[in-house]
Amino acid sequence: MNILEALKTKQNEMPERYKQLSVEEMESRVKQIKQKFGQRLFIPGHHYQKDEVIQFADATGDSLQLAQVSAQNKAAEFIVFCGVHFMAETADILTNDDQKIILPDMRAGCSMADMADIDQTVRSWEILQRTFGDTILPLTYVNSTAAIKAFVGKNSGATVTSSNAKGMVEWAFTQKKRILFLPDQHLGRNTAFDLGVPLSQMAVWDPINDRLEFEGNNEDIKVILWKGHCSVHENFTVRNIEETREVNPDMNIIVHPECSREVVALSDYAGSTKYIIDMIEKAPKGSKWAIGTEMNLVKRLIDNNPDKEVVSLNPYMCPCLTMNRINLPHLLWTLEELDQGNVINQINVDETISNQAISALNKMLDKA
Repeated sequence: MNILEALKTKQNEMPERYKQLSVEEMESRVKQIKQKFGQRLFIPGHHYQKDEVIQFADATGDSLQLAQVSAQNKAAEFIVFCGVHFMAETADILTNDDQKIILPDMRAGCSMADMADIDQTVRSWEILQRTFGDTILPLTYVNSTAAIKAFVGKNSGATVTSSNAKGMVEWAFTQKKRILFLPDQHLGRNTAFDLGVPLSQMAVWDPINDRLEFEGNNEDIKVILWKGHCSVHENFTVRNIEETREVNPDMNIIVHPECSREVVALSDYAGSTKYIIDMIEKAPKGSKWAIGTEMNLVKRLIDNNPDKEVVSLNPYMCPCLTMNRINLPHLLWTLEELDQGNVINQINVDETISNQAISALNKMLDKA
């Protein structure tokens, strides 16, 4: 069952009674069920999750890290993945067949991942192959659907994370003259630029209008960027940086590479979620930091680092809306259904798609 089919079924609607429960009662029930299931239950929680959910996570991390940890946990029969749909898909791809991956709320998707659907991708590939011949290697950010990962694997490409994107892009250029980078144009642009590819050699593929956005000779193109983005990180702007510099000139600015090229260029540091966390935690006491990433994580870094001044680069930023669909009531509902012998919101990736996606993931993991 895919996400659209699942959303149409009544079994995926949380009963209203869960909205009436007190926080104390819900927390007590979750603790009881976790204790009852023991090692049979594993709850991974992404860094961007709410504190009300993260408090029950058996492991926290980024999407690929959590999928890998889930795969290593052979004792877990049920993996209740507190993240978004593509993350649960990756966990299902990497775990054993007898392990069940569950997403507490099937509405927890990712706008970036949804910006590259498989039909658009296949159509674009056919056009690009006619235009450039067999000179392109596809790479996809792990923040993509299983179908896109499978497409990339089928075409000899690989997945990348924000931590290893530079190494994977370097590898890709040893394989082909050009790369197609899906689905986040900003990570692709920032990574290629840092490796010395000039902006003048980067084109953007518009999947809505099936056309290449580029001024110049197509032969000069080395990087084709899919026209997608993270709806959270794109909301950090040059003006945010200018205002921060004006008010706090001694404040360090650190952002995620899903931010635009202009924002990354003006920041002091840019790196993956883990990079940002490590930088803040290791920073000297009294240092000042403005962070350009998801608000739940920023708030947690503020709470965990009282000896430093930590703020959001954009003070009006909202948390990731789809990530925030996973909340305490949905977590409790999922666990209580499990306790009654009902597996709801299970994520199942088609075997063919899974095998092709594993090919793309393994190319990356082999080079890690």
